[in-house]
Amino acid sequence: MKHQPGGVAIDISSSVRRLSVSRALVRKAAIATLHSEKVKDAMLSITFVGRAAMSRLNKRYLGHHGATDVISFGLERVGSRGAVIGDVYICAEVARENAKRQGVSAVQELLRLVIHGTLHVLGHDHPEGGGRATSPMWRKQEKILARVL
Repeated sequence: MKHQPGGVAIDISSSVRRLSVSRALVRKAAIATLHSEKVKDAMLSITFVGRAAMSRLNKRYLGHHGATDVISFGLERVGSRGAVIGDVYICAEVARENAKRQGVSAVQELLRLVIHGTLHVLGHDHPEGGGRATSPMWRKQEKILARVL
């Protein structure tokens, strides 16, 4: 991943055979999220993984069992102008299951998770449970998603 200071570098990789979304749309969603937060300097890695890999990440870093839809890691910025550096892992299989349950397309759900994970890298958070879908982070995520779709 090449990065110039004052620029945005996004690396997208996948160990999943059938992703359901183009890398161009994934990049568009990540850039839209960074721009919405006025971030001009960032290095972001977005990786699509299978259920087993996501289960291992979830257990190792969060202490939870089983696969989840998205996990993000962000390094702390040095000052308000420091580069945003982070990794976002998305389980495409869990995303497709969520999409089916919610009655939305797999593309929409995968892009939602790209935005969601990027917002977490940027330091946003939300409550667990019932307040999650009405939180400021969720509203921001849905507004960005509407612009990307």
